Amino acid sequence: MADAEPVRIRTEILKKMLEHARSERRIECCGLLAGRDGVITHIFPTANALASATAYEIAPTELFHLFKTLRAEGLTHLGHYHSHLATENVPSRIDIEQAGYPDHTYFIVSLLEGAPEPIRAFSIRDGVVRELEIIATEE
Repeated sequence: MADAEPVRIRTEILKKMLEHARSERRIECCGLLAGRDGVITHIFPTANALASATAYEIAPTELFHLFKTLRAEGLTHLGHYHSHLATENVPSRIDIEQAGYPDHTYFIVSLLEGAPEPIRAFSIRDGVVRELEIIATEE
């Protein structure tokens, strides 16, 4: 599968990511993921400032407030997530171009009927995409 480190994430966060995507069926959903000790334990759903079915952006003011919250709660920003409404969950050209956090994990939720895996995770660094194994945990 992947030739990079697997990503550890709480099972409940995966469920919440999928719920958020299903609640935003007309536009791509998006949000931040955070945790401690390399395990994603918190999800922060955000508004898609573009209100687009094919692209997403988190407004700078919302990011600013989220980063303040992360610091206040002693959390580390570990990743991002967004949905693809009618395509497979692989990074699009735009996703790759806009990937500005090379050390973070990018999760993509697919709402495509019959998608083999509804949630997949990727490392995107310098335009190189690597799929990451997702290890769901209860911790």
